[in-house]
Amino acid sequence: MTNLTPNSSFSLTIRFQVPNRPGMLAHVTKAISTLGGSMGQIDLIEQTRQISIRDITVDCASTEHAETIVDAVKVLPDTKVINVYDRTFNLHRGGKICIQSRIPLRGQDDLAMAYTPGVGRICNAIARNPEEVYNLTVKQNMVAIVTDGSAVLGLGNLGPEAALPVMEGKAMLFKEFAGVDAFPICLATQDTDEIVETVKRIAPVFGGVNLEDIAAPRCFEIEARLQRELNIPIFHDDQHGTAIVTLAALFNALKLVKKAMADVQIVINGAGAAGVAIARLLQKAGAQHIVLCDSKGILSQERTDLTTQKREFAVSKAGKLADAMQGADIFLGVSAPGVVTPEMVRSMAKDPIVFAMANPIPEIQPELVTGDVAVMATGRSDYPNQINNVLAFPGIFRGALDCRAETLTTTMFLEAAQAIADLVKPSELNREHIVPSVFDERVATAVSAAVQRAARHDGVARN
Repeated sequence: MTNLTPNSSFSLTIRFQVPNRPGMLAHVTKAISTLGGSMGQIDLIEQTRQISIRDITVDCASTEHAETIVDAVKVLPDTKVINVYDRTFNLHRGGKICIQSRIPLRGQDDLAMAYTPGVGRICNAIARNPEEVYNLTVKQNMVAIVTDGSAVLGLGNLGPEAALPVMEGKAMLFKEFAGVDAFPICLATQDTDEIVETVKRIAPVFGGVNLEDIAAPRCFEIEARLQRELNIPIFHDDQHGTAIVTLAALFNALKLVKKAMADVQIVINGAGAAGVAIARLLQKAGAQHIVLCDSKGILSQERTDLTTQKREFAVSKAGKLADAMQGADIFLGVSAPGVVTPEMVRSMAKDPIVFAMANPIPEIQPELVTGDVAVMATGRSDYPNQINNVLAFPGIFRGALDCRAETLTTTMFLEAAQAIADLVKPSELNREHIVPSVFDERVATAVSAAVQRAARHDGVARN
């Protein structure tokens, strides 16, 4: 049996039939709760004098946990399980996004303006002045979400088809949180040159590109080349989105422990796209003492297996993650589940800050170190202080599109992080509230405004 907390990503609806007599529903709910299922809504579907049919929603901790709960209900006396619905799979059936027309076609006049012959006038206007494409097409509000499926979530190299549900979800978040139209582009290649060339060829349609779930170190080169060769914003969310939200949370966590960014000892476990980007942005924010670790330990100058990006952060110190964490003020994990022990946390400095952001299973379960940390954050929604990229990327692109930014700059990232942090008022700031909720409607607006100010300051805004 798993020790994870039940959550809605493993949510079931169980439809069952029992005799219509007192106590029958209680037998079902007791079986579910005994096995650790978290019950939600219970609906009466049909009732006669003889039988009752109900739907009960249950959050589980894993697929195996869900199967155990269903089996327990099936063996109850006088209980018939009619159907079991996996709510997450049902939500995805048919896809999560669609294209809708902004303008109704009610008659011949509308058709003549929206399509032939009227659309020809628009084509000619853009041909005469290519900048009009921003005013007269979807380009002004359209982002390409590009992946090669090589690093899907924490699941690995699953390929473009298996990456599509994530990209659809990303498109939903763009639209719901910032009103940005986005479309998934899942490429059937993992060749750097082919990816760069493909994105360049489709760029006329899009006002920006969000790179997603592309493995390191290839993602660094792809982003850098596209930034050089295109004049629209290129954003690798696994790098910069993670870094921005981590920095925002850290700004507020440091206020709570009354420590300065320049003074703290920071350990980052995970030296892939996210870890390197976090380290770079923290340096720009004033951090001076950063140690990166990968699966082999500290990125030491004596190691001969480091990539170019890893060598950038090589230090004289050598050893394992446990050695790096001794006396550290901050641990930031973007790595693998369960790699940190309570003893490692207790070896840190007074009032340690721990961001265990591996998903879905963090580097250490928060309940194991509740009394040992000053501030704890994870990447999960069922614990306080979720470090979630949705706090950043919708507002980043909203601002970049609205000011027609040619590129994205470090200043824009720093200002976005500060804007997110500032949404938590001093009177609201506590160890379980260092970042705003992803459903806080102020977030995208605040981030967008900060990005536009920074873009104009850096001279990259064309509006």
